[in-house]
Amino acid sequence: MADRLGIVAGGGALPRRLVECCRAAGRDVFVLAVEGAAEPATVEGVPHAWCRLGAAATGLALLRENQVTELVLAGGIRRPSLSALQPDWRAAKMFARVGYRALGDGGLLSAVVKELEQEGFRVVGADQLLGRALVPEGPLGRIRPDGLSQADIERGLRVARTLGVLDIGQAVIVQQGLVLGVEAIEGTDELLRRCAALRREGPGGVLVKIEKPGQDPRADRPTIGLRTVLLAAEAGLQGIAVEANATIVLDHDEVIRAADHAGLFVVGLGDS
Repeated sequence: MADRLGIVAGGGALPRRLVECCRAAGRDVFVLAVEGAAEPATVEGVPHAWCRLGAAATGLALLRENQVTELVLAGGIRRPSLSALQPDWRAAKMFARVGYRALGDGGLLSAVVKELEQEGFRVVGADQLLGRALVPEGPLGRIRPDGLSQADIERGLRVARTLGVLDIGQAVIVQQGLVLGVEAIEGTDELLRRCAALRREGPGGVLVKIEKPGQDPRADRPTIGLRTVLLAAEAGLQGIAVEANATIVLDHDEVIRAADHAGLFVVGLGDS
């Protein structure tokens, strides 16, 4: 029998998909839901506990009390200021060592993974638990980028790589060569909503989303899903381009159907 899996759950659909996959596989699971981030539907009908983000000692105790040996970090969490976080002694000890303010989100998550491993947990990536999880190279549906969209993709890649090196964000929206917005603390959904109001006349732009260089893939894989496609359509975009074999796609078939229906391309980008 597989070890009991603990899901440290933030917001979005990914934690719930992991719960569903575990149920389908007969895997025993416990959800540690982060207050203010995880959605109530995520923990419905599954063993769980709620925990404040800064209460590291409490969270570790809950995981051990529930016989968790393997962990996955899943879902978005908006990073608060250090004063709003109100770290307990265990969190404060880690932050003093790694530097909370000095690290971007990717660096901080990698530090969290190392801390969890030092506490004796085995940390795995969400893509290891989901079937057909990573976007393959090439178009997912019937729509393909045209020449203008391909030029926007290339520009978006250059910008996104720069963002990644600085550990700022994973995504950028480009239209007709103009950068409409870059992802920072707000996340991809809010980036799409914000850029809907910035759209120029003429052909729509492209959302480009890639993995940050050097980031721990167990902590923060780029992720897209049905909501991403719907928001991209509402923003008037031509399509979505993501890093192949590094980006998780939730609800794979629904994403393709929705993209084809909206006339959007979804494409996995190979090495270039």
